[in-house]
Amino acid sequence: MLRFAPSPTGDMHIGNLRVAILNYLVSQQKNDQFLIRMEDTNTQRIIEGKDTEIMMLLEKFALKHDSVFHQSEHLNLYQILALRLLKEKKAFICTCKNEELEETQPYSGHCENLNTEDYDQLKASGEKFVIRIKKPEDNNEIDSFIIVNTDGLPTYNFACAADDMMSNIDFIIRDEKYLDDTPKQMYIKNLLGYENETQYFHLPSIIDKDEISVKWLFQEGFIPDAILNYLILLGNTEAPKEVFTLPEAIEWFDLNSILKSTAKFDMAKLRFINREHLKLMDDKQLSTLFSFADADIGKLAKLYLEECSTVNELKERITSIFTPKDFDTEWGEEMQLISDIIFQAPEYKSFDELTQHIINESGLKNEKLINPLRRLLTGTGTGPELSEIYPLIKSYLLEVAS
Repeated sequence: MLRFAPSPTGDMHIGNLRVAILNYLVSQQKNDQFLIRMEDTNTQRIIEGKDTEIMMLLEKFALKHDSVFHQSEHLNLYQILALRLLKEKKAFICTCKNEELEETQPYSGHCENLNTEDYDQLKASGEKFVIRIKKPEDNNEIDSFIIVNTDGLPTYNFACAADDMMSNIDFIIRDEKYLDDTPKQMYIKNLLGYENETQYFHLPSIIDKDEISVKWLFQEGFIPDAILNYLILLGNTEAPKEVFTLPEAIEWFDLNSILKSTAKFDMAKLRFINREHLKLMDDKQLSTLFSFADADIGKLAKLYLEECSTVNELKERITSIFTPKDFDTEWGEEMQLISDIIFQAPEYKSFDELTQHIINESGLKNEKLINPLRRLLTGTGTGPELSEIYPLIKSYLLEVAS
């Protein structure tokens, strides 16, 4: 079984999403289960609603899970396991001074004689204490680290190891920043009697990942398929092509093809991939991003993909077409004249027929025709050929030319 274990303490960043995607990919390849675990025992840092937001984001990327739970549901289980280690003399109570009760501080070795006999008495007295794991005799790299804090809550490593054991997680893909935690978690599971082998794969970090949230990418107009495509491609040396879907990636993805060095987030590359996925999108579906349900509007948006690469940029172009035009401009007089002619004209199937009618009625030619006509139909002075745009907006012509 594989798992994704986010902490609902802030926005999901691309590094977290990458871990979720790769765990899901491998679970699909192994035909194994994929579990979501909310690591919410650090109550001081939890932000209400972030767990729901994380689940909604995973749904947007079609990362289906088999089960989900919060670590806060298991607090009694952590207590039971910690007491078991105390009874088996694999852990001990520590009442060192406050500065020594921090998980990151080295342990002085003063309290190893305290054990389960002192547990109830200390709890009743209100004196602060922690529970520490006994240092392995054959491993100088692991200290007598804390597994239960003074508030009775488990430390990250203890809760993580206990849940991986109870869920029988046998393949863990996570960021390399957790590399130093791995020996501690393996040691905890060993003391708890867990004998099943667990494979670990630590992903090289993404430079600047903490500055880029998934929510921000959505706000900037990047679509899920493109973000997913980019994160699978990042650092991958054997991807058969640059643009692909999640089902395609499941067929060929190989963890061992990811470079061991850190990867830098490349916005230009993401923009390219986003543009390519917008091109692949169903025309009618694309139009819904601009509040339409019309394949022609989707085709219209795709005309602008030579100069645009995000939904926001396309929306700006589409909005400009359908926004009432300002006739108080350099070409305003000609625009008003052309608008009046269009409102009186029959419907023409081709752009050439329309322009010939405008020429006949107005006498405008060359730039005195094309410049105001472009601004009237698109709201800007540049863009795709009007002959390509016209067939896609002719059913809206009176609205566009108003």
